[in-house]
Formats: sequence, structure tokens, C-alpha cells
Amino acid sequence: MNRRVVITGVETISALGRGLDPLWDACLAGRTGIGIIERFDPSEYKAHIAAEVDLDFDGGGRIDPKLMKRADPFVRYACWTADVALEKSGLVIDDSNRHRVGTLIGSGIGGMSTWEEQFTRLLQRGPDRVSPFMIPMMIIDMASGMVSMNAGAMGPNLAVVTACASGAHAIAASADLIKLGRADAMITGGAEAGVSKSALGGFCAAGALSTRNDDPEHACRPFDKSRDGFVMGDGATTYIVEELQHALDRGAPILAEIAGIGLSGDAHHFTEPCPDGSGALIAMKAALEDAGIGVEDIDYINAHGPGTPAGDYSEAITLAKLLGDEVGNIPVSSTKPIHGHMLGATGPTELALCIKAMEEGIIPHTTNLNDPEYPELDHVMGEPREAKVEIVASNSFGFGGHNITLIIRRYEG
Repeated sequence: MNRRVVITGVETISALGRGLDPLWDACLAGRTGIGIIERFDPSEYKAHIAAEVDLDFDGGGRIDPKLMKRADPFVRYACWTADVALEKSGLVIDDSNRHRVGTLIGSGIGGMSTWEEQFTRLLQRGPDRVSPFMIPMMIIDMASGMVSMNAGAMGPNLAVVTACASGAHAIAASADLIKLGRADAMITGGAEAGVSKSALGGFCAAGALSTRNDDPEHACRPFDKSRDGFVMGDGATTYIVEELQHALDRGAPILAEIAGIGLSGDAHHFTEPCPDGSGALIAMKAALEDAGIGVEDIDYINAHGPGTPAGDYSEAITLAKLLGDEVGNIPVSSTKPIHGHMLGATGPTELALCIKAMEEGIIPHTTNLNDPEYPELDHVMGEPREAKVEIVASNSFGFGGHNITLIIRRYEG
């Protein structure tokens, strides 16, 4: 049974605002959402910068206020983006189909702000002052759970946790569930509200973050010789993915087809990728095989490109191995200098920008890339590039050696 999977709706919230269009416009303009952290005083930390979304975001009037009061910010972001994506897709969930519509949202670290607030209460005021909603507010699966409640979707209800690959893995798992016939449609993506004291402290201690605090706008520099780490970001991107015939039967807008999925593990280190890129290469090759295409068929590669010395090095040499003679012919860029590294939400957010690249015929450039350490790659730098974009590959890699490559293509019937 060949069940093709298509994307019929998507929405984003990021430091650039509510909606995919503001983020896309910022990418084309090279306008970043990164700035000095405002939700707490970061002066004691090595890194002072992030791409923040309002923690008090209440769901934009779309979500049950009672649910929002008992939801961590990452869950609120997921619920709002899911509701808008459903509206855009035109998918109406009712008693006739709710058992065939599922939810699967990924997150890397979940309810960090809830955990911090409640742990502080525990230490300062004792266990009787801890909220009874602490656990359901902070656990990662509650994003899927609350999206399901708000939408009335009663199909498969799962969560994925694979660090910075979580959201991309959620999309892949959703596509697989549809292909297996376990659902006809899935609400899927990633959500994160990770900019917090504890997460910032942990990433600083690991030496993972940029400390270019006096120049936030230019701090994130993927593939540049002067890169010094990634910059944290908040947000969410949620999709409606459907079995093709299901989408056609209801006249849904088809934004793209999920053509290929490649998964692998590094089996190497807690945080560092394989120096030779062997783990990521397995995922990239598997995605190409799944899509039934060669490297020459790819029109654009959206790199993971976090701006870390080790991460960018590993990805660059992996891309060079993968592309071979085509290494200088396939455009590559990273959009993290605009929206920051949104951890579990970053893969879905970048895939949404890939859809915009297909729609608009414009490839976003890697902002702040001025002196490439890997000039053999066809870096899109300086400004966006007009191009015919039919097939796109997007990479996401996470601490723990989690690798995924998603390939989408324009739907041709």
C-alpha cells in the first residue's frame, strides 16, 4: 500500500512574531530576532543573548483560557500554531473523523520555566506550596496532549524527545503513522520555551553558546571562520500532514509532499557529532534513497548549521562527501542567525522556510556568513538567491547523536 503524505497547513511563532510570513520576511531581510535576554538578568552568565518569545503568550484568544492557565509556554505555542495550521488547512475535525486524526509534537527540554518556578517554591516555601499542576505542565508529552484536547483529535497521541532533532523526528514519525494506515492526518511539529536560567547555565557550562554579547545581531555565524557557538531561541512550528487522497478528497491546499526520510545515530558522544560526519551521512543517504532521487536532484539544502565549531565542521564535511562532484552546485544555507536555535522546534521551523523557498522561488541566505571556512560548498551568502526550487533537503541533529534528514518536494499530482 503506497500512502503518500502531504503537508496541507503550517504555522509558526518565533522571536520575529506570530506567523510564518513575518519570519520569512525577516530571513529575506537578514533581520534577526536575537537580542539581550529580557526575561531575567543574564549578566552572571557567559552568554547574555537569545531569541525570545513572550512567556506570557496566552494563546492569542484561540485556546481555552482554562487550558492556557495550566500550560507551560511551550505548550501554549504548540496549541496556537496547531489551531492556526488547522484553520489554514481547512481540516474540520468532527465525530466522523476525529479517531483518524492524531497529534505528535516534539520538544527538546519541555517545561523549563515551570520546573524552575516550582523548584524554587519547593526550596523556599516547602513541598506544600508546589503546584498540583507542576508535573502535567512540565512534561514534554503535554504539548501533544493539549493540542489533542483543543482540537478534539482522538487518533494516535504521542511525543518525541531527541534534543534538537525532536520536531523533525515528530514530522517523520507522523508521516510513518499515516503510511502505516494508523491515521489519515496528523497534527505535528515542535515547540520550545527553553530560554531559562537553568538551560542557559547548562549550555554555557558546556561551552555551546556564542558569547558575542556586545553584538547580538551578528552573534550566530554558521559556517563562518569566526563562529563561536549557537544562540538559543524560543518558538513552535506545527503542521497538518495528511494522506494524499484524504487531502485531495476534501480539496485541501497542498503545500508540499514529504518525499524522503533518513534517520541515523552517531554512537559517538553526548554532545559532539562524529568528527568524520559518518552518522549524519547515513541519514542523508537514507533520505535520498527513500525519495528515489540523487544528489543532483536537490535544489536546496537547509543545513542544521547551528554556528558551533564542531557541529558546522562535521556537517560541512558530510555534505562534501554526500554531494561529491555536485558539491559546488547545490545551494546550502542556515537560517538560525534569524530565529536562533529553537532546539526541538528548530527542524519544523526550518522546514517551513523550505516550503516558502519553494513557493517564492527564493533561497534564504546564511546571515552573518562573511568568511566561509568551507568554501567548496555553494553557500548562499550576502543576500537571498532567486532559484527554481522543487526539491529541498533539511537536516536536523541533536545531542545524543540523533540525526534526521527530511526531503520535501513540490506536489505534482
